Amino acid sequence: MSIHVQVPLPVVGLSGFDINLTEEEKGIQEVLHRFARDVMRPLGREIDSMPAEAAYLPGSPFWIFHAEMMKLGLGPEAMAGMSSAEAARMEGIIIEELAWGDAGLAVSTGAGGLPLEMARASGNQELIDLCEGKLGCWCATQPDRGSDGLILYPEERHPGSRGNKGNLQATFRGDEIIINGQTSAWVSNGPVAQVALVDVVADYGSGFYDENGNTYGCNVIVPLDIQGVSRGKPLEKLGKRSLPQGEIYFDNVRVPARFAVATRDDYDLKHAYAWAQAGTAMSHIASGLARAAFELALAYIHERKQGGTVLASHQLTQYRIGGIGTKVEAIRAMARHVANYTKCSPRPHPYFTASGKAFTCSEMFIVVNESLQLFGGNGLTREYPIEKLMRDARAMQIEDGENSILQMHYGHLLSCLYQQEGWGNA
Repeated sequence: MSIHVQVPLPVVGLSGFDINLTEEEKGIQEVLHRFARDVMRPLGREIDSMPAEAAYLPGSPFWIFHAEMMKLGLGPEAMAGMSSAEAARMEGIIIEELAWGDAGLAVSTGAGGLPLEMARASGNQELIDLCEGKLGCWCATQPDRGSDGLILYPEERHPGSRGNKGNLQATFRGDEIIINGQTSAWVSNGPVAQVALVDVVADYGSGFYDENGNTYGCNVIVPLDIQGVSRGKPLEKLGKRSLPQGEIYFDNVRVPARFAVATRDDYDLKHAYAWAQAGTAMSHIASGLARAAFELALAYIHERKQGGTVLASHQLTQYRIGGIGTKVEAIRAMARHVANYTKCSPRPHPYFTASGKAFTCSEMFIVVNESLQLFGGNGLTREYPIEKLMRDARAMQIEDGENSILQMHYGHLLSCLYQQEGWGNA
């Protein structure tokens, strides 16, 4: 008589090898998963096939998505009362599911809420009311000031050089802020946003530079329906086509000085905070996109037959699917770790957050590439959604900071910790 007992399969969650999710977390995850599957994926594919000039017009699938997203009631108030750790965990669950549905629409949602988030952080009710219920954008990148906008320490610049003033500046004059110049074409939601968080260099009356060549800066909430604001055309892009991106032009745009949420004395810290929040979101988006590609490949290898059986029966295929499955779990773990540190540490730092974005996006691209490879030639056709995910994944290697630049910043941070704090010198 055999006493052999087969080892049962492990307990897994909706997103992978998750355990100990609370009932609330599982409930929200399940609701968002259905929303991502039934609403985001069909609308995202529809937008992807449209020319950019038509994709974001009133009544388009883009606006249908945002109207449906509003009904979910997942704004900042949804996490009121949570601890920092609980909020970080819930944020990861939410953003990952949205990105599993469509990464471009997930970015549009995150960028769309940033002005309101900063207005809430300022405690200025006038600004909160100005941003409430409106789609936002973050004006932080310019044609001649891309990666330069991510430099926090003067020693990272070329010796003897001054900070990059860029193509967009704010001038403080009395009780007004006057804004002139243009953003780059990569402002997410730029062509359609109703309100902006403008993150630029500033002249407070004595020029744009301090005695060390560092630029002064500011963060200002700007409604985009006022005189002097105009837009460029939405970009035609390789990937993330469900995310509208394009220039915004400012011609003597005047707003009250009270619309500033960060000025000379606290700009550096608030700029770092905003960047850190964006970096954690990008890590979660990488997690959702990687998982989406992995699941498509997992399903395909159980359908496609070669060599007399389905691909999943071949040991080489099992090895390959195991490799990308491992990476999906590692990506999620890194994203959640970075998010938890950013929200819970007494002194978070955007360069550590940047390391998370660089790692998760780089590993995610490997997952998506290998997933497409498992489809063979079918993966190259638009008949299969993996082709779209490959284009979206490619965009994320540059979006919100090019990965090599971000990794360089993290290396600089590690060196500073060693030299100034003695960290790692045991």
